[in-house]
Amino acid sequence: MVYIFLADGFEETEAVVPVDILRRAGLDVRTAGISGKTVTGSHGIEIVCDCKAADIEPDKSLQAVVLPGGMPGAKNLENSAKVGEFIDFAYRNGLLLCAICAAPFILGHRGLLKNKKAVCYPGFEKELTGAMLQNTPVCTDGNIITAKGMGSAVVFALEIVRYLCGEQKASAIGESLQCPKTCRT
Repeated sequence: MVYIFLADGFEETEAVVPVDILRRAGLDVRTAGISGKTVTGSHGIEIVCDCKAADIEPDKSLQAVVLPGGMPGAKNLENSAKVGEFIDFAYRNGLLLCAICAAPFILGHRGLLKNKKAVCYPGFEKELTGAMLQNTPVCTDGNIITAKGMGSAVVFALEIVRYLCGEQKASAIGESLQCPKTCRT
């Protein structure tokens, strides 16, 4: 199970693109709304989530936690005790943690990026406490995947597929999406 948490003010593309691509890979993906089932993105697009975050608990079926950016969405995710519970569970169990755009600061503030390679939206670098900043659109270090922003959403999602399903599946999906090889990691 992959949970993509959505809070009011999230960046729509950074949420919807991973949902779509991970489902194409055959992964069980659920969107979880922080403030309820309907969440409004930073550009006024409403998304009806699969579930309310308040109604779920991390368990052995969890494979990954995905945190879209956008403001104030990323700040709202950081302020959610439920999101913190899932992040902590994933980290303790060596599961995949993914954050894009501003959202890597959530992992940075929790000390999870110390001595890890990471990227984020320009201007949030100082929030990635202890991270070894990189200059790539997407960065994987162990079980943590970070990405710079909306423009890297497809590559971010394909990297998650690569991690969870393997290179062959990620390449096949990238090709089916007509992504140039330069857009694939």
